[in-house]
Amino acid sequence: MLPKRPSALVDRLLDLLRLPAGDLLRDLVYRRLWSSILISSLGGQITLLALPLTAAVLLHATPTQMGLLTAMELLPFVLFSLPAGVWLDRVRKLPVYVVGEVTLAIAVGSVPIAAWLGWLGMPWLYFVGFLLGTVYTIAGSAAQIVLTQVVSRDRLVEAHAKNALASSGAEVAGPGVAGALIKLVGAPLALAVDALLLLASAMILRGVKVTETLHRRDGADFWRDLKAGVAFVRGKRMLVSLACAVGGWQMFNQAAQVVQILFATRVLGLSAQSVGLAYIALGAGTVLASFFGHRVSARLGPGPCLVSGFAICGVGWTALAVAPATALGVAAFAFALFMFGVGAVFIFINFLSLRQAVTPGPLLGRMTSTMRWLILIPAGPGALIGGWLGEHVSLRAALGFAGIGALLLAAAAWRVQAIRAVRELPRIEEEPPLGAEAQPGGMNLQTAGGN
Repeated sequence: MLPKRPSALVDRLLDLLRLPAGDLLRDLVYRRLWSSILISSLGGQITLLALPLTAAVLLHATPTQMGLLTAMELLPFVLFSLPAGVWLDRVRKLPVYVVGEVTLAIAVGSVPIAAWLGWLGMPWLYFVGFLLGTVYTIAGSAAQIVLTQVVSRDRLVEAHAKNALASSGAEVAGPGVAGALIKLVGAPLALAVDALLLLASAMILRGVKVTETLHRRDGADFWRDLKAGVAFVRGKRMLVSLACAVGGWQMFNQAAQVVQILFATRVLGLSAQSVGLAYIALGAGTVLASFFGHRVSARLGPGPCLVSGFAICGVGWTALAVAPATALGVAAFAFALFMFGVGAVFIFINFLSLRQAVTPGPLLGRMTSTMRWLILIPAGPGALIGGWLGEHVSLRAALGFAGIGALLLAAAAWRVQAIRAVRELPRIEEEPPLGAEAQPGGMNLQTAGGN
Protein backbone atom coordinates (compact mmCIF):
# COMPACT_ATOMS: atom_id res chain seq x y z
CA MET A 1 0.00 0.00 0.00
CA LEU A 2 1.37 3.43 -0.95
CA PRO A 3 1.99 5.88 1.89
CA LYS A 4 -0.38 8.79 2.17
CA ARG A 5 2.37 11.35 1.86
CA PRO A 6 5.67 11.35 -0.04
CA SER A 7 8.91 10.47 1.64
CA ALA A 8 11.10 13.07 3.29
CA LEU A 9 13.52 12.85 0.36
CA VAL A 10 10.77 13.65 -2.15
CA ASP A 11 9.62 16.52 0.07
CA ARG A 12 13.15 17.87 0.07
CA LEU A 13 13.40 17.64 -3.72
CA LEU A 14 10.09 19.42 -4.14
CA ASP A 15 11.27 22.18 -1.80
CA LEU A 16 14.39 22.62 -3.91
CA LEU A 17 12.36 22.81 -7.12
CA ARG A 18 9.65 25.06 -5.70
CA LEU A 19 9.83 28.53 -7.18
CA PRO A 20 9.99 31.45 -4.75
CA ALA A 21 6.97 33.71 -4.50
CA GLY A 22 6.95 36.31 -7.24
CA ASP A 23 9.36 34.39 -9.49
CA LEU A 24 8.77 35.18 -13.17
CA LEU A 25 8.44 31.48 -13.99
CA ARG A 26 5.28 31.38 -11.87
CA ASP A 27 3.63 33.45 -14.60
CA LEU A 28 2.05 31.08 -17.14
CA VAL A 29 2.56 33.37 -20.13
CA TYR A 30 6.23 33.95 -19.39
CA ARG A 31 6.72 30.25 -18.65
CA ARG A 32 5.46 29.34 -22.13
CA LEU A 33 7.78 31.90 -23.68
CA TRP A 34 10.69 30.58 -21.61
CA SER A 35 9.91 26.97 -22.60
CA SER A 36 9.93 27.92 -26.27
CA ILE A 37 13.32 29.60 -25.85
CA LEU A 38 14.69 26.48 -24.13
CA ILE A 39 13.58 24.14 -26.94
CA SER A 40 14.63 26.49 -29.72
CA SER A 41 18.02 27.00 -28.07
CA LEU A 42 18.58 23.25 -27.86
CA GLY A 43 18.03 23.05 -31.61
CA GLY A 44 20.22 26.09 -32.09
CA GLN A 45 23.13 24.26 -30.46
CA ILE A 46 22.88 21.63 -33.17
CA THR A 47 23.01 24.28 -35.89
CA LEU A 48 25.87 26.07 -34.11
CA LEU A 49 28.02 22.95 -34.54
CA ALA A 50 26.51 21.14 -37.50
CA LEU A 51 26.47 24.02 -40.01
CA PRO A 52 30.14 25.08 -39.68
CA LEU A 53 31.24 21.44 -39.33
CA THR A 54 29.41 20.62 -42.56
CA ALA A 55 31.39 23.40 -44.23
CA ALA A 56 34.73 22.70 -42.55
CA VAL A 57 34.80 18.88 -42.55
CA LEU A 58 32.41 17.68 -45.26
CA LEU A 59 32.95 20.48 -47.80
CA HIS A 60 36.57 21.28 -46.78
CA ALA A 61 35.91 25.02 -46.64
CA THR A 62 38.86 27.43 -46.46
CA PRO A 63 39.06 30.06 -43.70
CA THR A 64 38.00 32.68 -46.25
CA GLN A 65 34.94 30.60 -47.18
CA MET A 66 34.10 30.22 -43.49
CA GLY A 67 34.32 33.98 -43.14
CA LEU A 68 32.07 34.45 -46.15
CA LEU A 69 29.53 32.00 -44.68
CA THR A 70 29.39 34.06 -41.49
CA ALA A 71 29.19 37.29 -43.49
CA MET A 72 26.19 35.91 -45.42
CA GLU A 73 24.40 35.32 -42.11
CA LEU A 74 25.12 38.91 -41.08
CA LEU A 75 24.34 40.66 -44.37
CA PRO A 76 20.53 40.65 -43.83
CA PHE A 77 20.99 42.69 -40.64
CA VAL A 78 22.63 45.45 -42.67
CA LEU A 79 20.08 45.25 -45.49
CA PHE A 80 16.81 44.74 -43.63
CA SER A 81 17.11 45.89 -40.00
CA LEU A 82 15.95 49.49 -40.44
CA PRO A 83 12.92 48.83 -42.71
CA ALA A 84 12.01 45.81 -40.56
CA GLY A 85 11.81 48.06 -37.52
CA VAL A 86 9.32 50.40 -39.19
CA TRP A 87 7.21 47.44 -40.29
CA LEU A 88 7.30 45.79 -36.86
CA ASP A 89 5.96 48.93 -35.20
CA ARG A 90 2.85 48.57 -37.40
CA VAL A 91 2.09 44.85 -36.93
CA ARG A 92 1.61 42.37 -34.12
CA LYS A 93 4.93 40.88 -33.09
CA LEU A 94 3.98 37.41 -31.83
CA PRO A 95 2.80 36.08 -35.24
CA VAL A 96 6.05 37.33 -36.79
CA TYR A 97 7.98 35.46 -34.10
CA VAL A 98 6.05 32.23 -34.78
CA VAL A 99 6.47 32.42 -38.56
CA GLY A 100 10.17 33.04 -37.99
CA GLU A 101 10.59 29.80 -36.04
CA VAL A 102 8.83 27.84 -38.80
CA THR A 103 11.01 29.48 -41.48
CA LEU A 104 14.15 28.56 -39.54
CA ALA A 105 12.96 24.96 -39.43
CA ILE A 106 12.54 24.94 -43.21
CA ALA A 107 15.96 26.52 -43.77
CA VAL A 108 17.99 24.12 -41.61
CA GLY A 109 15.87 21.19 -42.80
CA SER A 110 16.87 21.94 -46.38
CA VAL A 111 20.52 21.03 -45.69
CA PRO A 112 20.04 17.27 -45.18
CA ILE A 113 17.64 17.20 -48.15
CA ALA A 114 20.25 18.91 -50.35
CA ALA A 115 22.92 16.47 -49.14
CA TRP A 116 20.67 13.49 -49.93
CA LEU A 117 19.99 14.84 -53.44
CA GLY A 118 23.68 15.57 -54.05
CA TRP A 119 23.18 19.32 -54.32
CA LEU A 120 24.98 20.37 -51.15
CA GLY A 121 27.90 22.75 -51.60
CA MET A 122 29.13 26.05 -50.21
CA PRO A 123 26.69 28.08 -52.39
CA TRP A 124 23.80 26.19 -50.77
CA LEU A 125 25.17 26.92 -47.30
CA TYR A 126 25.59 30.58 -48.26
CA PHE A 127 21.90 30.68 -49.21
CA VAL A 128 20.87 28.95 -45.97
CA GLY A 129 23.05 31.35 -43.97
CA PHE A 130 21.45 34.36 -45.68
CA LEU A 131 17.95 33.00 -44.98
CA LEU A 132 18.83 32.34 -41.33
CA GLY A 133 20.16 35.88 -41.02
CA THR A 134 16.98 37.30 -42.56
CA VAL A 135 14.82 35.49 -40.02
CA TYR A 136 17.05 36.54 -37.13
CA THR A 137 16.83 40.14 -38.35
CA ILE A 138 13.04 40.32 -38.49
CA ALA A 139 11.65 37.64 -36.17
CA GLY A 140 14.54 38.11 -33.73
CA SER A 141 13.59 41.75 -33.25
CA ALA A 142 9.96 40.72 -32.83
CA ALA A 143 10.96 38.20 -30.16
CA GLN A 144 12.75 40.88 -28.13
CA ILE A 145 9.67 43.11 -28.26
CA VAL A 146 7.34 40.26 -27.26
CA LEU A 147 9.32 39.98 -24.01
CA THR A 148 8.47 43.61 -23.15
CA GLN A 149 4.78 42.76 -23.67
CA VAL A 150 5.01 39.89 -21.18
CA VAL A 151 7.33 41.34 -18.51
CA SER A 152 7.25 44.74 -16.81
CA ARG A 153 10.21 46.96 -17.63
CA ASP A 154 11.59 47.01 -14.10
CA ARG A 155 12.11 43.23 -14.36
CA LEU A 156 13.79 43.16 -17.78
CA VAL A 157 17.27 42.30 -16.47
CA GLU A 158 15.76 39.41 -14.49
CA ALA A 159 13.80 38.24 -17.55
CA HIS A 160 16.82 38.42 -19.86
CA ALA A 161 18.89 36.55 -17.27
CA LYS A 162 16.25 33.80 -17.08
CA ASN A 163 16.10 33.66 -20.88
CA ALA A 164 19.87 33.33 -20.91
CA LEU A 165 19.53 30.54 -18.34
CA ALA A 166 17.17 28.70 -20.71
CA SER A 167 19.68 29.15 -23.53
CA SER A 168 22.59 28.12 -21.34
CA GLY A 169 20.77 25.03 -20.11
CA ALA A 170 20.48 24.03 -23.76
CA GLU A 171 24.15 24.88 -24.24
CA VAL A 172 25.13 22.40 -21.52
CA ALA A 173 23.21 19.47 -22.98
CA GLY A 174 23.11 20.60 -26.62
CA PRO A 175 26.77 20.26 -27.67
CA GLY A 176 27.04 16.71 -26.32
CA VAL A 177 23.81 15.73 -28.05
CA ALA A 178 24.89 17.52 -31.24
CA GLY A 179 28.29 15.83 -31.18
CA ALA A 180 26.73 12.40 -30.73
CA LEU A 181 24.20 13.07 -33.51
CA ILE A 182 26.90 14.29 -35.87
CA LYS A 183 28.99 11.20 -35.20
CA LEU A 184 25.99 8.91 -35.62
CA VAL A 185 24.28 10.36 -38.70
CA GLY A 186 26.60 13.12 -39.95
CA ALA A 187 26.41 16.89 -39.60
CA PRO A 188 23.85 17.55 -42.38
CA LEU A 189 21.31 15.01 -41.10
CA ALA A 190 21.70 16.25 -37.53
CA LEU A 191 20.14 19.51 -38.70
CA ALA A 192 16.87 17.66 -39.28
CA VAL A 193 16.58 17.28 -35.51
CA ASP A 194 16.98 21.03 -35.13
CA ALA A 195 14.15 21.52 -37.64
CA LEU A 196 11.83 19.37 -35.52
CA LEU A 197 12.74 21.26 -32.34
CA LEU A 198 12.06 24.59 -34.04
CA LEU A 199 8.63 23.38 -35.11
CA ALA A 200 7.94 22.36 -31.50
CA SER A 201 9.00 25.83 -30.36
CA ALA A 202 6.59 27.42 -32.84
CA MET A 203 3.72 25.29 -31.51
CA ILE A 204 4.42 26.46 -27.95
CA LEU A 205 4.56 30.10 -29.05
CA ARG A 206 1.12 29.80 -30.61
CA GLY A 207 -0.27 29.36 -27.12
CA VAL A 208 1.31 32.49 -25.67
CA LYS A 209 -1.25 35.16 -24.77
CA VAL A 210 -0.06 38.75 -25.08
CA THR A 211 -1.94 42.00 -25.14
CA GLU A 212 -0.64 44.44 -27.71
CA THR A 213 -1.98 47.83 -28.68
CA LEU A 214 -0.93 48.92 -32.15
CA HIS A 215 -0.25 52.64 -32.39
CA ARG A 216 -1.80 53.45 -35.73
CA ARG A 217 -1.65 56.96 -37.11
CA ASP A 218 -3.32 58.60 -40.08
CA GLY A 219 -0.91 59.55 -42.81
CA ALA A 220 1.88 57.29 -41.60
CA ASP A 221 4.89 57.57 -43.88
CA PHE A 222 7.54 54.82 -44.12
CA TRP A 223 10.59 57.05 -44.56
CA ARG A 224 9.44 59.54 -41.94
CA ASP A 225 8.90 56.73 -39.45
CA LEU A 226 12.27 55.19 -40.27
CA LYS A 227 14.01 58.53 -39.72
CA ALA A 228 12.13 58.98 -36.43
CA GLY A 229 13.54 55.69 -35.11
CA VAL A 230 17.09 56.57 -36.15
CA ALA A 231 16.69 60.06 -34.69
CA PHE A 232 15.50 58.64 -31.38
CA VAL A 233 18.59 56.45 -31.07
CA ARG A 234 20.90 59.26 -32.23
CA GLY A 235 19.45 61.57 -29.58
CA LYS A 236 20.24 59.22 -26.68
CA ARG A 237 23.90 59.38 -25.73
CA MET A 238 23.68 56.11 -23.85
CA LEU A 239 22.20 54.25 -26.84
CA VAL A 240 24.87 55.62 -29.19
CA SER A 241 27.62 54.68 -26.74
CA LEU A 242 26.21 51.18 -26.29
CA ALA A 243 25.90 50.69 -30.06
CA CYS A 244 29.55 51.68 -30.60
CA ALA A 245 30.83 49.48 -27.78
CA VAL A 246 28.79 46.36 -28.56
CA GLY A 247 29.40 46.87 -32.29
CA GLY A 248 33.14 46.79 -31.63
CA TRP A 249 32.73 43.61 -29.59
CA GLN A 250 30.75 42.03 -32.42
CA MET A 251 33.63 42.66 -34.83
CA PHE A 252 36.10 40.82 -32.57
CA ASN A 253 33.55 38.14 -31.73
CA GLN A 254 32.92 37.29 -35.38
CA ALA A 255 36.66 37.20 -36.12
CA ALA A 256 37.03 34.57 -33.39
CA GLN A 257 33.91 32.59 -34.30
CA VAL A 258 35.05 32.19 -37.92
CA VAL A 259 38.26 30.37 -37.00
CA GLN A 260 37.71 28.68 -33.65
CA ILE A 261 36.24 25.44 -35.05
CA LEU A 262 38.97 25.37 -37.72
CA PHE A 263 41.52 25.84 -34.92
CA ALA A 264 39.97 23.00 -32.92
CA THR A 265 39.83 20.54 -35.83
CA ARG A 266 43.02 21.45 -37.75
CA VAL A 267 45.45 22.67 -35.07
CA LEU A 268 44.28 20.76 -32.00
CA GLY A 269 43.14 17.73 -34.04
CA LEU A 270 39.75 17.36 -32.34
CA SER A 271 37.01 15.21 -33.87
CA ALA A 272 33.49 16.53 -34.41
CA GLN A 273 32.31 14.71 -31.29
CA SER A 274 35.20 16.10 -29.23
CA VAL A 275 34.37 19.60 -30.41
CA GLY A 276 30.80 19.01 -29.25
CA LEU A 277 31.98 17.88 -25.83
CA ALA A 278 34.25 20.93 -25.53
CA TYR A 279 31.26 23.17 -26.23
CA ILE A 280 29.72 21.96 -22.98
CA ALA A 281 32.12 24.46 -21.37
CA LEU A 282 30.28 27.21 -23.24
CA GLY A 283 27.05 26.03 -21.68
CA ALA A 284 28.62 25.89 -18.24
CA GLY A 285 29.79 29.48 -18.62
CA THR A 286 26.39 30.73 -19.71
CA VAL A 287 24.62 28.81 -16.93
CA LEU A 288 26.92 30.34 -14.33
CA ALA A 289 26.57 33.85 -15.75
CA SER A 290 22.81 33.52 -16.22
CA PHE A 291 22.32 32.31 -12.67
CA PHE A 292 24.41 35.08 -11.09
CA GLY A 293 24.17 37.72 -13.84
CA HIS A 294 21.17 39.55 -12.37
CA ARG A 295 22.90 39.79 -8.99
CA VAL A 296 26.23 40.86 -10.49
CA SER A 297 24.47 43.53 -12.53
CA ALA A 298 22.61 44.77 -9.44
CA ARG A 299 25.86 44.98 -7.46
CA LEU A 300 28.14 46.49 -10.14
CA GLY A 301 25.52 48.27 -12.20
CA PRO A 302 24.40 47.39 -15.75
CA GLY A 303 27.10 49.52 -17.40
CA PRO A 304 30.15 48.15 -15.51
CA CYS A 305 28.79 44.59 -15.77
CA LEU A 306 28.50 44.95 -19.55
CA VAL A 307 32.09 46.26 -19.83
CA SER A 308 33.38 43.35 -17.74
CA GLY A 309 31.87 41.03 -20.37
CA PHE A 310 34.16 42.51 -23.04
CA ALA A 311 37.23 41.82 -20.91
CA ILE A 312 36.16 38.29 -20.00
CA CYS A 313 35.73 37.34 -23.66
CA GLY A 314 39.07 38.94 -24.52
CA VAL A 315 40.92 36.89 -21.90
CA GLY A 316 39.49 33.65 -23.31
CA TRP A 317 40.35 34.40 -26.95
CA THR A 318 43.85 35.59 -26.07
CA ALA A 319 44.55 32.44 -24.04
CA LEU A 320 43.46 30.26 -26.95
CA ALA A 321 45.62 32.21 -29.42
CA VAL A 322 48.80 31.31 -27.50
CA ALA A 323 47.79 27.79 -26.44
CA PRO A 324 50.03 24.89 -27.55
CA ALA A 325 48.73 22.09 -29.80
CA THR A 326 48.65 19.66 -26.87
CA ALA A 327 46.21 18.59 -24.18
CA LEU A 328 46.81 22.03 -22.66
CA GLY A 329 45.55 23.54 -25.91
CA VAL A 330 42.37 21.46 -25.70
CA ALA A 331 41.88 22.77 -22.16
CA ALA A 332 42.47 26.31 -23.46
CA PHE A 333 39.79 25.75 -26.13
CA ALA A 334 37.27 24.75 -23.45
CA PHE A 335 38.41 27.69 -21.28
CA ALA A 336 37.89 30.15 -24.16
CA LEU A 337 34.37 28.79 -24.73
CA PHE A 338 33.62 29.04 -21.00
CA MET A 339 34.84 32.64 -20.85
CA PHE A 340 32.83 33.54 -23.94
CA GLY A 341 29.70 32.08 -22.33
CA VAL A 342 30.18 34.19 -19.20
CA GLY A 343 31.17 37.35 -21.05
CA ALA A 344 28.42 37.22 -23.68
CA VAL A 345 25.71 36.81 -21.04
CA PHE A 346 27.07 39.75 -19.02
CA ILE A 347 27.05 41.85 -22.19
CA PHE A 348 23.61 41.03 -23.53
CA ILE A 349 21.42 40.82 -20.44
CA ASN A 350 22.48 44.39 -19.69
CA PHE A 351 22.62 45.69 -23.27
CA LEU A 352 19.12 44.46 -24.09
CA SER A 353 17.67 45.66 -20.78
CA LEU A 354 19.20 49.13 -20.99
CA ARG A 355 18.00 49.85 -24.50
CA GLN A 356 14.48 48.54 -23.82
CA ALA A 357 14.19 50.42 -20.53
CA VAL A 358 14.62 53.84 -22.15
CA THR A 359 12.38 53.32 -25.20
CA PRO A 360 8.63 54.12 -25.39
CA GLY A 361 6.36 51.34 -26.66
CA PRO A 362 5.55 52.95 -30.04
CA LEU A 363 9.28 53.10 -30.85
CA LEU A 364 10.41 49.67 -29.65
CA GLY A 365 10.46 48.08 -33.11
CA ARG A 366 12.45 50.86 -34.71
CA MET A 367 14.84 51.20 -31.75
CA THR A 368 15.48 47.45 -31.68
CA SER A 369 16.15 47.22 -35.39
CA THR A 370 18.27 50.38 -35.45
CA MET A 371 20.44 49.14 -32.58
CA ARG A 372 20.82 45.68 -34.11
CA TRP A 373 21.75 47.31 -37.41
CA LEU A 374 24.37 49.49 -35.76
CA ILE A 375 26.03 46.74 -33.74
CA LEU A 376 26.13 44.27 -36.64
CA ILE A 377 27.59 46.62 -39.26
CA PRO A 378 31.09 45.86 -37.87
CA ALA A 379 30.33 42.13 -37.56
CA GLY A 380 30.57 41.34 -41.28
CA PRO A 381 33.98 42.99 -41.69
CA GLY A 382 35.07 41.23 -38.49
CA ALA A 383 34.19 37.86 -39.99
CA LEU A 384 36.04 38.67 -43.20
CA ILE A 385 39.09 39.94 -41.27
CA GLY A 386 39.13 36.77 -39.17
CA GLY A 387 38.88 34.61 -42.28
CA TRP A 388 41.62 36.54 -44.11
CA LEU A 389 43.98 36.41 -41.12
CA GLY A 390 43.26 32.71 -40.66
CA GLU A 391 44.07 31.90 -44.27
CA HIS A 392 46.91 34.32 -45.04
CA VAL A 393 48.62 34.66 -41.64
CA SER A 394 47.50 31.98 -39.18
CA LEU A 395 44.49 30.86 -37.22
CA ARG A 396 46.27 32.03 -34.08
CA ALA A 397 46.59 35.53 -35.56
CA ALA A 398 42.82 35.75 -36.01
CA LEU A 399 42.24 34.66 -32.40
CA GLY A 400 44.87 37.11 -31.17
CA PHE A 401 43.21 39.93 -33.11
CA ALA A 402 39.90 39.08 -31.40
CA GLY A 403 41.35 38.70 -27.90
CA ILE A 404 43.58 41.76 -27.78
CA GLY A 405 40.93 43.83 -29.55
CA ALA A 406 38.29 42.90 -26.95
CA LEU A 407 40.61 43.78 -24.07
CA LEU A 408 41.40 47.18 -25.60
CA LEU A 409 37.67 47.70 -26.20
CA ALA A 410 36.93 47.02 -22.51
CA ALA A 411 39.52 49.63 -21.50
CA ALA A 412 38.07 52.17 -23.94
CA ALA A 413 34.45 51.50 -22.94
CA TRP A 414 35.30 51.95 -19.25
CA ARG A 415 36.34 55.51 -20.02
CA VAL A 416 32.91 56.34 -21.48
CA GLN A 417 30.83 58.03 -18.79
CA ALA A 418 27.53 57.19 -20.52
CA ILE A 419 28.28 53.48 -19.95
CA ARG A 420 30.40 53.32 -16.79
CA ALA A 421 28.08 55.57 -14.76
CA VAL A 422 24.91 53.53 -15.36
CA ARG A 423 24.43 51.82 -11.99
CA GLU A 424 20.75 50.95 -12.36
CA LEU A 425 18.20 50.67 -15.16
CA PRO A 426 17.05 54.05 -16.43
CA ARG A 427 13.33 54.63 -16.50
CA ILE A 428 10.92 56.58 -18.66
CA GLU A 429 9.11 59.12 -16.56
CA GLU A 430 6.46 59.51 -19.22
CA GLU A 431 6.04 58.36 -22.80
CA PRO A 432 5.89 61.14 -25.38
CA PRO A 433 2.85 61.53 -27.60
CA LEU A 434 3.16 59.86 -30.99
CA GLY A 435 3.60 63.21 -32.65
CA ALA A 436 6.82 63.69 -30.67
CA GLU A 437 8.44 60.48 -31.89
CA ALA A 438 10.91 62.30 -34.09
CA GLN A 439 12.07 64.56 -31.24
CA PRO A 440 14.99 62.78 -29.56
CA GLY A 441 14.80 65.01 -26.51
CA GLY A 442 11.14 64.23 -25.84
CA MET A 443 11.77 61.92 -22.87
CA ASN A 444 13.08 62.57 -19.38
CA LEU A 445 15.40 59.88 -18.10
CA GLN A 446 16.49 59.35 -14.55
CA THR A 447 19.54 57.24 -13.79
CA ALA A 448 21.75 56.80 -10.77
CA GLY A 449 24.70 58.05 -12.78
CA GLY A 450 22.95 61.19 -13.96
CA ASN A 451 22.87 60.25 -17.65
